[in-house]
Amino acid sequence: MSATPATPLVPASERMPAVYLSHGAPPLADDPLWRGQLADWSADLPRPKAILMVSAHWEEAPLALGAVETVPLVYDFWGFPAHYYEVRYQAPGAPTLADSVRKMLRGAGHPVQDIPDRGLDHGAYVPLVEMYPNADIPVLQISMPTLDPQKLMEIGRKLAPLRDEGVLIVGSGFFTHNLAALRHSGVPGWSVEFDDWGQRALAASDVDALLDFENKSPAGRLAHPRTEHFAPLFVTLGASEGELQTGRSVIDGFWMGLAKRSVQFG
Repeated sequence: MSATPATPLVPASERMPAVYLSHGAPPLADDPLWRGQLADWSADLPRPKAILMVSAHWEEAPLALGAVETVPLVYDFWGFPAHYYEVRYQAPGAPTLADSVRKMLRGAGHPVQDIPDRGLDHGAYVPLVEMYPNADIPVLQISMPTLDPQKLMEIGRKLAPLRDEGVLIVGSGFFTHNLAALRHSGVPGWSVEFDDWGQRALAASDVDALLDFENKSPAGRLAHPRTEHFAPLFVTLGASEGELQTGRSVIDGFWMGLAKRSVQFG
């Protein structure tokens, strides 16, 4: 059951957008173009009072809230140089936001659990380091309890009122994601085809096509053999329902053959 928080987090002065961004692997943070794109994007956004992150790298059912207070990051990758494991991002916890999320999402048949020692994973902190490097905005990460697009959209719909409370809702994935198929240098055709299709579907607000992307898109199953990196988009779409026509691509292009398209609604 959806419910508006009884006590507003902040006086609502400007509704926050909802975004989907392509977060990349940790080495994407070495790309000055991408770092600049994220920094410019955040500079154009209203300053959030808190950030709610949904990352491709946390699937947990029932839906879980990560650390409400600051705990160490989750370095959920292997075989990288040591400096990638030395990154720190000690954003404040978001207990007030966590209380609101519990009220909005908890209901009959929809439990919400807390995992207090689960820190931000790289799908959350890698882009936040570039967007909000001072780590002075409270951040809460929640899990994806399912990869079903319809159910993720419903979660986004329930969370949408938070935007009026100054909360930036961020779905963090990658617009194409098939590391096993990146066998050659350059951008593979399947990545180009899916990115072009996805851009056109978003521009047309064709939610039905996006929901059935595995069947309706060219190379959909090749672009996303497992759908966890596209799935956060549906939380963003749900949180943006009624404003989908405002959607625009803020970042596009490719990195290591993968589409880094990132979009904003509102």
